[in-house]
Amino acid sequence: QVQLVESGGGLVQAGGSLRLSCAASGSIFRINAMGWYRQAPGKQRELVASITSGGNPTYADSVKGRFTVSKENAKNTMYLQMNSLKLEDTAGYYCAADVTLPMQTSSRAYWGQGTQVTVSS
Repeated sequence: QVQLVESGGGLVQAGGSLRLSCAASGSIFRINAMGWYRQAPGKQRELVASITSGGNPTYADSVKGRFTVSKENAKNTMYLQMNSLKLEDTAGYYCAADVTLPMQTSSRAYWGQGTQVTVSS
């Protein structure tokens, strides 16, 4: 089994910063890619940022220039540095990982439980 645990959410004023972490643990052969998603009340879950096994990041247009995704392979941990936060960044943030388990040829996605980010005016 694979577990993803997010941390770092909280309440911050607009213009402030937060850093989210997502730690993967369990029986992992390889993490192929990881990503951060968010879901605000009444809205669909959207991809915020992702990072490949090689460290190549991609971002949603709404967060480009403000958010930075990174990872530490040795710790199986991904981070999301969020700067210049806006009210519209308020959402539950979820990490996901595409993982290949030992002795398996295919991969599957695992999700964390989420962490709340609330941006106040």
